[in-house]
Amino acid sequence: MAEEQLPRWYAVVREKHPGVMAALDALGVAVRREGPLDHKTAHLVQLAAAAAIRSEGAVHSHTRRALRAGASPEEIVHALLLLVSTIGFPSVSAALSWAQDELEKAS
Repeated sequence: MAEEQLPRWYAVVREKHPGVMAALDALGVAVRREGPLDHKTAHLVQLAAAAAIRSEGAVHSHTRRALRAGASPEEIVHALLLLVSTIGFPSVSAALSWAQDELEKAS
């Protein structure tokens, strides 16, 4: 992700705690390499998890990452809609709103 897209707080944490952030980045890479899921599917799964915990920042981030990995806007919306019977409509609605922020920027 380009530095200018990072939230300000994230850049500050990365600057003050580079070892922790490097370890976190390495963990993410290792986990993605360990399984059979392609990058697009992995980011859609992470997007769904972000929606489930109502993490606006993570929904924004994984929407961008899913798009870069080749997910269509329709796939992103569908991944979130699939959660309605699991996390409820209010949480899905919030996640759709956050994802839409990124989809509009990308179009």
